[in-house]
Amino acid sequence: MASVVRKAVVPAAGLGTRFLPVTKSLPKEMLPIVDKPSIQYVVEEAARAGLRDVLLITSRGKASLADHFDRAPELEEHLAAAGKSEDLEAIQAIADMAQVHYVRQQEPKGLGHAVGVARGHVGDEPFAVLLGDDIMHERSGVLKGMLAAFERHGGSVVALKTVEPAEISSYGAARVEPVEPGLVRMREVVEKPKPEEAPSDLALMGRYVFTPQIFDAIDRVKPGKGGELQLTDAIGLLLEEQPVYGYVFSWGRYDAGNRLDYLRANIELALERPELRPGLRRILNDLVARDEGV
Repeated sequence: MASVVRKAVVPAAGLGTRFLPVTKSLPKEMLPIVDKPSIQYVVEEAARAGLRDVLLITSRGKASLADHFDRAPELEEHLAAAGKSEDLEAIQAIADMAQVHYVRQQEPKGLGHAVGVARGHVGDEPFAVLLGDDIMHERSGVLKGMLAAFERHGGSVVALKTVEPAEISSYGAARVEPVEPGLVRMREVVEKPKPEEAPSDLALMGRYVFTPQIFDAIDRVKPGKGGELQLTDAIGLLLEEQPVYGYVFSWGRYDAGNRLDYLRANIELALERPELRPGLRRILNDLVARDEGV
């Protein structure tokens, strides 16, 4: 059965300050993981899950995102003339994988505001949100599992993952009750709690499937620090009115906005490439041996 969710929204308007100075002139979403910009992994994930209508929430200085998902006639002609058919197919596939639309978030008013900007495009139907900083391994199946849970239960679904107590203050944390294996019902959500005040060790990760009522909840959120509207606060309002579920997963997520996890993503995903694995293993073994003084 086809999912009733057809559209995906990808907030990609952040300034990328954790990756300065490179993000002074290059959008963080265009930073490569092996040989693809991180934003491509996100759009590919949406397309694999059947969501081929993708809205990117961008901001000033991010025209390269639109360029990346557009056709490149001159490059395609060059590749065709050079007989590089595999490269040509890969380039054309980028433009064909989904219908990619764009809208700008005029001011940096937080993730809740960024999602609210999508209201005109989404309309009165459910939709998925995929954060541009969060890269999911293609075998993780998180988004597909969330869409299936939405079909079964009809309520919004948020991705949850267990984190160490020291890490919970970087995320939203949820108080939950079990529903079925791998799925819980959220009863409370707290934005970036202190470890001793967190309702659980389950943290909200960057994948969501929302009913359209999330937009009304966003409208009711009171601005917080810096005038930002937190998506976590809107989820808290939503779960007071209708069921909100948590899809619990354990692996496959990379935080591409974190420098160490970004490096981990590059290494792990490169090791899965047959043409790169042998050489990269030699490099890593040499580095380990050098570090151990062998």
